[in-house]
Amino acid sequence: MQPTERLQFLRTVAYISGRILDAAKDLLPIIIVIAFFQLVVIRQPLPDFGSILVGSLMVVIGLSMFIQGLETALFPIGESMAHALAQKGSLFWLMVFAFCLGFSTTVAEPALIAVSQKSAAIAADAGLLSDSPKSLFRYALGLRLTVAVSVGAAILIGVLRILLNWPLHILIISGYVLVMLITVVAPREIIGIAYDAGGVTTSTITVPLVTALGVGLATVIRGRNPLLDGFGLIAFASLLPMIFVMIYGMVVFGI
Repeated sequence: MQPTERLQFLRTVAYISGRILDAAKDLLPIIIVIAFFQLVVIRQPLPDFGSILVGSLMVVIGLSMFIQGLETALFPIGESMAHALAQKGSLFWLMVFAFCLGFSTTVAEPALIAVSQKSAAIAADAGLLSDSPKSLFRYALGLRLTVAVSVGAAILIGVLRILLNWPLHILIISGYVLVMLITVVAPREIIGIAYDAGGVTTSTITVPLVTALGVGLATVIRGRNPLLDGFGLIAFASLLPMIFVMIYGMVVFGI
C-alpha cells in the first residue's frame, strides 16, 4: 500500500470510528437508564446479555450509517430539488412536488401501517367493523391513505406559507383550534387514533426531506430567511392528520 493510500485509509477509518462513537454517545443515556432500572430497581441481570450486546452494537452502527446517509443524500436531494423547482419558476410543479413528497414518504411508513392494522383489528373486536379480511383491509388502507393525503396537503400549505410569507403562528394556532372543534363532534373511537396519527407521520424519511425542502426554498427565494421561514413544515405534517383522520372517522363510524 502506497503512503498516500495508507493515509487515506487511516483517515477513512478515523472518520467512520468517529461517526460510530458519536452514535454511541447519543444512545448512552438510554443504555444508562435501562441498566439502572434493570440492575438497581428490578435487581435482575439482563436476560441473554450476549444477544443484547450484539443488537446494541448493530443499533449503534446502523444509526451512524443512517445519519451519514441523511447528510450525504436526503438533505442535498431535498435542497437541490427545491432550488431547481424555485429557479424554474413553475408554481404548479412545485406544489405537485410538495404534495407528492408528503404523500409518498407517509403512505409506506411502517409505523403508520402498523397503527392502521392495529386500529382495524381493535375496531372489529369492538363491533364497529365487520370482522372480515376485506373489511379490515379497507379500513386500514383508508386510514393510511387519509393520513398520507393529509401530510401531502400539509407540506403543500407549508410551501405556500414560505412563498407567500404567511405567519406561522397564526396558521398553527388556527389549526389546533380547528382540531379542538372537530374533537367535540368526532366519534370517540377515532379521536385517540387521530391524535396518534400526528406522531407517526413524522418519520425518519419525511422529516429530513421536508426540512431540506423548506430550507432550500427559503434560501433561494429573495427576502426569505432560512432560519425563520425554512422550518415549520413538520408542524403542519403533525397537525393536519389529526383533522383528516377525525373526518375519516365521521365518515366510517358516523357522527
